[in-house]
Amino acid sequence: MISTSILIKAQFYDLDPMQIVWHGNYVRYFEEARCALLDHIGYNYRQMAHSGYSWPIVDLRVKYVKSVTLLQEIKVVATLIEYENRLQISYRIFDVLSGEVLTKGESVQFPVSLESGDVSLDSPKVFIDAVRRCL
Repeated sequence: MISTSILIKAQFYDLDPMQIVWHGNYVRYFEEARCALLDHIGYNYRQMAHSGYSWPIVDLRVKYVKSVTLLQEIKVVATLIEYENRLQISYRIFDVLSGEVLTKGESVQFPVSLESGDVSLDSPKVFIDAVRRCL
């Protein structure tokens, strides 16, 4: 499948009172990697809207393996798992120096018609075509 990765250095404003990255920021890291993946595919959020669909997240899972700390450099990898009936993406956060897996996750999004508000059980052709061009 298609994957992209981004590099992030954990900053002071990412930390919680225990001096580790606050759990909610991992979801933001996933979002940044997801945006990079969608840009790579050629079907980012603007292109989704232009094609007449929004893609709300209907399921999000995070497995925290080991905490990220101040100034730790991490690589966030987003991998497209499914695209024909929904947009399913797997995430892995790695420590850049050791390669150790720090966090795992997954998100699921469904296409919703901007015109009718109806959920589609099949991905729009424009999205499927964009993915297939990247394969």
